[in-house]
Amino acid sequence: MFRGLVVGFVLAFLLMGGGLAYYVSSGSVPAATADPPFPFEKQIASFALDAHIKKQTVPSSPVPANDATFLAGAQVYKQHCAACHGLPGEPDPEFAAGMYPSPPQLFKGKGVTDDPVSETYWKVVNGIRMTGMPAFKSALTDTQAWQVSQLLAHEVPASVKQELASKTSAEAAAPAPAVAPAPPKKPGAK
Repeated sequence: MFRGLVVGFVLAFLLMGGGLAYYVSSGSVPAATADPPFPFEKQIASFALDAHIKKQTVPSSPVPANDATFLAGAQVYKQHCAACHGLPGEPDPEFAAGMYPSPPQLFKGKGVTDDPVSETYWKVVNGIRMTGMPAFKSALTDTQAWQVSQLLAHEVPASVKQELASKTSAEAAAPAPAVAPAPPKKPGAK
């Protein structure tokens, strides 16, 4: 009887493995950003991410949650985050529309203000696999990562939101993009 049970488990395992291999190799796995998600994909990914972050040791923030930190974080956010995560009072970035999963618009609704600042810091520094969220540990200093994390983890005053909405000096000084003229039509072309 025990031998039959083991054989049954082995056969079931081989059938499931073969079915999974067929599913993947047949091109049925959703791979394009416009494809519908797997059943329970978001829940499984969220559970795995939360469990992984909980397992990590993230130190407490060395920067205080105050207006100076929020303003410094706003500068970092505008330069590194706004292209995907948007700005207050602005429409969703076009760039983000083609991503899957779509990046959360952090100044619409509650954003990530319900997450501990250490969790936001972990995501900024380490990124999140298979989401398009890059790791910024080599692009930002540790202080900058904490500043932007403090900004995102708190309801910020109107002055900081105003700073987020203002153009940087480079953006304000940049000329409007030129539109290339259409190439001349060849004789006889319609």
